[in-house]
Amino acid sequence: MNRNFTLITFFVVGLLLGWAHPLAAQRTQIRGFVDTYASYQQGKVSFGLGEQDLFITSEITPRLSFLGETVFKFSLASPTDFAISIERIILKYNYAGNHSLLIGKHHTPVNYWNDTYHHGRVFFPTIERPLLFAQGIVPLHTTGVSLQGQNLGLFRFGYDVMVGNGLGSGELFDNNRFKSLTVAVHVKPRDGWRIGASLYHDVISPGSLLHNHSGGVSTRALEKINQNILTASFAYTDSLFTKKYELLAESSMALNKSDSLGQQNTIASYAYAGLRLTDKIIPYIRVDDIHYRQAEVYFTDRNVRSFVGGVRYELNYLAVVKVEYQRTKSYRAAAVDKVSVQLAVGF
Repeated sequence: MNRNFTLITFFVVGLLLGWAHPLAAQRTQIRGFVDTYASYQQGKVSFGLGEQDLFITSEITPRLSFLGETVFKFSLASPTDFAISIERIILKYNYAGNHSLLIGKHHTPVNYWNDTYHHGRVFFPTIERPLLFAQGIVPLHTTGVSLQGQNLGLFRFGYDVMVGNGLGSGELFDNNRFKSLTVAVHVKPRDGWRIGASLYHDVISPGSLLHNHSGGVSTRALEKINQNILTASFAYTDSLFTKKYELLAESSMALNKSDSLGQQNTIASYAYAGLRLTDKIIPYIRVDDIHYRQAEVYFTDRNVRSFVGGVRYELNYLAVVKVEYQRTKSYRAAAVDKVSVQLAVGF
């Protein structure tokens, strides 16, 4: 009797700890991405290091999972010239079918690019992100909670509804009673197609530190600003296997309203096209345009346009070389030409 009771006890404890069923054991994967580059601009050649990305995923239970992404990158603010940035920390609970609850620091799902391409540059179709990200038009990160659904129904409908700390707040606390709200939807009617739209709403209190202000330097809001960002996106690859044609276009309209200047709008767009000539060689182009209204209350109103042309050579899916030419023209400034070469790998 005692022997049988002991065996039953060991079996129950082993089942709870995952010994009796290997599928119940926690599975953790650690991946990394890094890139290096060289550029020629204004008669000078420069070499540099991009981001080193540490990407961790873990299946804690069949329904609960963890995702963490930490980036090591160059920073003038660091005494060693390099800084550590926690880009994402997400706990995801799959509560029913393809519906999940996510808590933590997210990439705000306002754009296709921000929702698809993160910090592994090996997956980027171009060397850098489009200008609407570099100019701080869209909020890249949100710390909060969200509901998410994926691949629902015939058209593979997806949605994200997120509430979190606003633009003038930090990752650990919100300095006012207002919360940001993101609502994003998309459909995938056919293989290789994705059509999406989103709304981002936030209220920025006076005195809030504006972390993603497009002036490039953190500043503080002088008065309350109501911000709404509307985005539409379209992505197409002709086949999930050959991916011969690559088309991507997005446009975001930011509506910023203050009591003193009323409502102003900024429109930021880009379009990308690539053609796979062989299984390894893909020439591509990208055009960017950001247009500000005069008396803009939040962004630095300097209109800018850019043309990018390049060639991507895929050694395999985790090693890519890109050669690229970019011409950027800003408001009341001479055009800037730049030629870059990037090697991006995953490991």
